[in-house]
Amino acid sequence: MTERLYDNGHIKEFNAKVIACNKADKGYELILDKTAFFPNGGGQLADGGTINGIAVLDVNEKGTDIVHTVEKEFAVGLTVHGAIDWETRFNRMQNHTGEHIVCGVAHRLYGCENTGFHMGTFGITCDLSVLLNEEQIKEIEYEANRAVFENVPVTVFYPDKEELNTIDYRSKLDLTENVRLVRIEGYDLCACCAPHVLNTGEVGLIKILEHYSHRGGTRLLMKCGWDALEDYNEKCRSVAAVSASLCAKQNEIAQAVESLKTEKAKLDYELEAIKLSQLNKYINRLQLSENNVCVFADEADSDGLREIVNKGKELCTAIFAAFSADATGYKYCIGSNSVDLRGFAKEFNSALNGRGGGRPEMIQGSVAAEKEKIIAFLNATEM
Repeated sequence: MTERLYDNGHIKEFNAKVIACNKADKGYELILDKTAFFPNGGGQLADGGTINGIAVLDVNEKGTDIVHTVEKEFAVGLTVHGAIDWETRFNRMQNHTGEHIVCGVAHRLYGCENTGFHMGTFGITCDLSVLLNEEQIKEIEYEANRAVFENVPVTVFYPDKEELNTIDYRSKLDLTENVRLVRIEGYDLCACCAPHVLNTGEVGLIKILEHYSHRGGTRLLMKCGWDALEDYNEKCRSVAAVSASLCAKQNEIAQAVESLKTEKAKLDYELEAIKLSQLNKYINRLQLSENNVCVFADEADSDGLREIVNKGKELCTAIFAAFSADATGYKYCIGSNSVDLRGFAKEFNSALNGRGGGRPEMIQGSVAAEKEKIIAFLNATEM
């Protein structure tokens, strides 16, 4: 049985004796008589670090033992020195303890149960059983940070079975033996296997970044400690860049963006009016024809080409085609009330290096061909 040293999350280095080392698919599985390396479990990844300078690739719990996956074989009985990747460990302790505080506050204020938890590089996701509104989320965040500022103790203990039956604690599972409880004085009591900080002040800051409805409850995305600070710094950099681009004070960029949106809506309206005027210019010139008709309207977009063709094919007893120049040639829209255009599309695209298709009465696409070749093809096509 491996003695777990990570009950004290601040143990960064330790000495231990090798009790087993066996070849595995990837490296060697090393078992020590004690370890400060936390194994994968409870929504948290295993600690990284080194043993005698050799990288620890993974850590997992097997029965009562903790197995370290390493690249080198160690002799049984050898005393080794382990060193935790402290920066990552502390970062995870800040986030995990912060999650306990938030869930404890949500449980006390609104009766929320924690139904899911995951710690990733993006932050922490936490699922609560109650659908919460914006004001309730703000209150939870405020009270959680109050716990941080009060710097209360975080302690770990293992109650016996009789004592456990008298304790009201949070847990997603029905536990009966070797239950490890983490107490955050005055804020939370929860069953948990992971390392935590010693006092809530070490969490530094708790920030709930997002919240939304999830399976009838609420999913939170949060960051704590150094992660929360870096998130804040990144947002400050973004705000400063937007502020400079808009020539607006940082606390006034929202109003500046709204002004831009209003101006854009006005310009969009004016642009649509111009487009409609241009379309009408082409449409008003259309005349009845028994031959194929070819129109070039470079100002028209795909919707505009359709508008022209819809009107033109009513005046044309053959094929009516409209084109608009693009980077590689021309966009096209071709319509007819008398010709099935699906067969025509294959010939047209093949002859003019095009691609596209559609319905019997209308096809759309693009061609990489010169204007003169397009006109010549349509003039030569008999229907």
